[in-house]
Amino acid sequence: MENYDWSKFTQRIPIKATIQEIYDYWTTQEGMEKWFLRLSEFYTSEKSLKNPTTPIQKGDTYKWMWHGYSDEVVEYGEILEANGLDLLQFTFAEQCIVTMKIFGESEETIMELSQENIPTDDQSKVRFHLGCSNGWTFYLSNLKSILEGGIDLRNKNDKLKRMVNS
Repeated sequence: MENYDWSKFTQRIPIKATIQEIYDYWTTQEGMEKWFLRLSEFYTSEKSLKNPTTPIQKGDTYKWMWHGYSDEVVEYGEILEANGLDLLQFTFAEQCIVTMKIFGESEETIMELSQENIPTDDQSKVRFHLGCSNGWTFYLSNLKSILEGGIDLRNKNDKLKRMVNS
């Protein structure tokens, strides 16, 4: 464990969907709310709210809220890159950067997520490395579930707290 790099992690998952289908689920309000968030608002660089089906672009900002959390739990960030094909990068969890890539490997479609720039103090190791890694594990599995079978695994009962699926 002495050489473990707490400043980043990477997760990969095969999904039986096209690269474009996966990308679309990441890059519109409509897509994000199907598998990840209860509210996903994107704003243009001019601060105008985007249409729920309009793809995001570099320079857009976001406001995200999750099922299972109060309205006071809000994530704000910026889209750093969105190439329209297979790459998305955004700020997340204060100072972290998340990069999502989609590609083919061994006749499968792979979605790879990396979170980096994680501070390495003890509190950040728990909150942003362990916590975010666990959260992304669930949400990437839910994306796979939605795209492959249509079943949403999220807890949507806001009275249930500290659930692995919210």
